[in-house]
Parts: sequence; C-alpha cells; structure tokens
Amino acid sequence: MPDNSEQHSRRMARKKAVIDASIAKADQDKGLLLVLTGNGKGKSSSAFGMVARTLGYGYKAGVAQFLKSRRDTGEEKFLGNQPGVQWHVLGDGFTWDTQNRDADIATARRGWTVAQGMLRDESLHLVVLDELTYLLTYGYLDEKQVCADLAARPPTQHVVITGRAAPECLLAMADTVSEIQDIKHAYRAGIRAQPGIDL
Repeated sequence: MPDNSEQHSRRMARKKAVIDASIAKADQDKGLLLVLTGNGKGKSSSAFGMVARTLGYGYKAGVAQFLKSRRDTGEEKFLGNQPGVQWHVLGDGFTWDTQNRDADIATARRGWTVAQGMLRDESLHLVVLDELTYLLTYGYLDEKQVCADLAARPPTQHVVITGRAAPECLLAMADTVSEIQDIKHAYRAGIRAQPGIDL
C-alpha cells in the first residue's frame, strides 16, 4: 500500500538529512582516478561523456585510444574536433585482427609514450585512457611503470581508464571503480553496430 503524504514527507526528510550530512563531510578536492571495467557495453561512452562535461566547464581533455585503430567513430568526429581536446588513436586494431604479439607490444609502448606526455601535462583537466586494461592484462605494458606514471600525474588531473578485467593494481589505486555488467546485447541477436550508438 502506498505511503500517505505525511509518511512520505517524514521519510524524505530523514533521507535528506542523511544525504546532506554525507555531502557536508565530502570537503576535499583532488584529481580522481576512475576505472570503468566489466563485460558490459558503455565503458568508453561513459568516459567520453566526462570529456563533454570537462569541455562544458571550459577545461581541456586528452584521449588515448589503445587497441582501436578506426578513426570514423562518432565520438572522435565530434569530440576530437573540439577546441581543447587532444585525441590520439594509438592502436593497430584488436589483437584478433593484428595476430602479431611483437607488433602489438611495440604499438602499445609507442602509445604509452603519448599517454605519458598527457599525464605530465598540467593543462589537461581530464585524461581518458580507453581500453588500457587490455595492455596490462596481455602484458604489453609494465604494470609498475603504468601505476607509477598515474601516481606522478599533476595532483588535480582526473584520469578515466576503461576496459574489461581491470588488474588489481588499478583497482587498488582507483578512487572510483564501476563494473558494467553485460545482461543483454543486440549483437548476439545478429544486429550490427549502429552509428551513434556503437560507433
């Protein structure tokens, strides 16, 4: 049975008091490390949404896309052409496309050099390291080096890392970790990637 108006008002007042107290305790500012992982769709899309938010406040952002080699996605067409965005497509394609571990390692290391430059750039409010988790899981990059570079970034710079199976080193140092769960995907029903949704 639904609450009456008076019960609802009392319950919401109690809830507001708890939430307000929690907000009041959160009085620190710092550059956050966010990890978006899991098998579900939407990790990169969430990260690119934060790029849009960053631009909305007049800040600058950098994006490093590892593994992916295509340059015709909607997010790059729009966000990559915005003033204040550095956009780098650093991959040769997914590993099942390249089928060459040595070449993949060399590409990953070249890409990480670009990422290191962004992680040292104090003008960048946000850096997105898209699909970085794979390079660590596959052993293409040294976890210790990556974590050291992340820890040494400017103190107010935010970083978002995406990709499945984020390694423990990233989870341990992250401020926020979200796991995107795969419940259902149109691809498994034979529906190809749709512009504006998947591309």
